[in-house]
Amino acid sequence: MLLEPVAEEEKKYEYLYHIADAKFRAYGDTLEKAFGNAALAMFNVMTETANLKHEMIKQVELTSHDIERLLVDWLSELLYLFEVEGIIFGKFEVGSIKKDEDGFSLKANAWGENIDLSTHHFDTQVKAVTYHELEVKKNDVYCVQVVLDT
Repeated sequence: MLLEPVAEEEKKYEYLYHIADAKFRAYGDTLEKAFGNAALAMFNVMTETANLKHEMIKQVELTSHDIERLLVDWLSELLYLFEVEGIIFGKFEVGSIKKDEDGFSLKANAWGENIDLSTHHFDTQVKAVTYHELEVKKNDVYCVQVVLDT
């Protein structure tokens, strides 16, 4: 069976070389999908998310002064929920990203399950989301680039 090549707009994310940390680009035909795929990429740095149960849902609402800060705040909030509440996420739906006079706002849902060290195996510890080489841009599709401190 031949595998069809994945069109650029269908690619969710890709990992890029970084000497010390984890770096990726996430894509989407909307900014919301690119932000959701960035969250998926971040959690897949830590562990395999494909078989996670989506038995818990967390709603996230954020406001930031600019779009780059919103991306960092979004991923940082998910990392906080992972570390403090012990939830590993594997599905994300960013319902809206809006611009107004105060900056940018985001409303999203994240689905996952409680961390169980007997079944979840973690490869890499993500310490923080950084501003190093951070990008949010649109060409044919939206592309966000993130470096995670590992």
